[in-house]
Amino acid sequence: MRVGFVDLTSQYKQIRKDALGKIDQICKKSNFILGDELVSFEHEFAVYCKTKYAIGLNSGTDALFLALLSLGVGKGDEVIVPAFSFISTALAVSYTQAKPVFVDIDQNTYNIDASQVSKAITKRTRAIIPVHLFGQSADMKPIMNIALKYGLKVIEDAAQAHGAEYSIGRNKLKVGAIADAGCFSFYPTKNLSCFGDGGLVVTNNKKVYQKLHMLRDAGRSSHDLHAIKGYNSRLDTLQAAVLRLKLKHLEKWNNARRKNAALYTNLLKNNADIVCPHTAPYAKHVYHVYALNTRHRDKLRSYLKKNKIASMIHYPRPIHLQKAYKDLGYRRGDLPVTEETCRRIISLPMHPFLKRQEIHYVAGKILKFFS
Repeated sequence: MRVGFVDLTSQYKQIRKDALGKIDQICKKSNFILGDELVSFEHEFAVYCKTKYAIGLNSGTDALFLALLSLGVGKGDEVIVPAFSFISTALAVSYTQAKPVFVDIDQNTYNIDASQVSKAITKRTRAIIPVHLFGQSADMKPIMNIALKYGLKVIEDAAQAHGAEYSIGRNKLKVGAIADAGCFSFYPTKNLSCFGDGGLVVTNNKKVYQKLHMLRDAGRSSHDLHAIKGYNSRLDTLQAAVLRLKLKHLEKWNNARRKNAALYTNLLKNNADIVCPHTAPYAKHVYHVYALNTRHRDKLRSYLKKNKIASMIHYPRPIHLQKAYKDLGYRRGDLPVTEETCRRIISLPMHPFLKRQEIHYVAGKILKFFS
């Protein structure tokens, strides 16, 4: 049996007829930029997240970058980010000419360790970017309390967590809707994805929304008036149409991911050589990634490959030890939990269309490896 890491073809088959119809309509109208489908998708995604505003952009990276700019982050500022994430989280900070300050992660959830954030704050700190990694919310309550205490902005990196929730008491909040701004990516492998690159920011702050509106479209305040120096970062109408169709399926697809994750965990949880994903009591996990933690990671990955099972490593090298950030002076050992996690983590096939027999096959091979 061959088991792929993702299955975008099956997802496409579910929306193919409607998607082709939408594409044909848009092509006939030739309404490719800032069209009606984009306006509708922005409204529908804001409603889904229970925020006042949403604004479509050309990527998740730009969502973070422009959100930071809209909140006043710039040259000489510092922004606290976890070192265990895709590098775009830090790059967005660098694009503003601010400095990313890396902190360690929680050893159970792999999200930013809120207890480490206060230690990293200086007089230059302007913002915090918690990443909702692998589909699980970071612990937002202590982060928001720290931000309130020190007068900091909070930008949620929700690129891997469309539809995930964070519970505060009886209130269940969609990720992205908790802080000053929430940033999403619609890269093809995400839980909610388009047919290429795409991104979006949600916010309840009207001034932030208005600033983003100008920043994404060359600084325009009207068609011929450019009030600020902006960028070209618009979500295409075609992509928005695809996202509108997929948004209707998102809860169903996320539920399928949770069922698949539960089956993996039930089959693997009793093996002492494996640590299965931990779901925090405050979180509704949507399993963008199903990541095992094992000290035999590299040998296991080779074994899975021989048995035609795809896997990935998210992420083999932490951001603070990337060559791109050598100038910041971080050294091996500075963030021990992050560094140990990078040596042990392996991601198994995970998507809504994964079959039970495929999960049993993958889990069976893993158990055979450890036996």
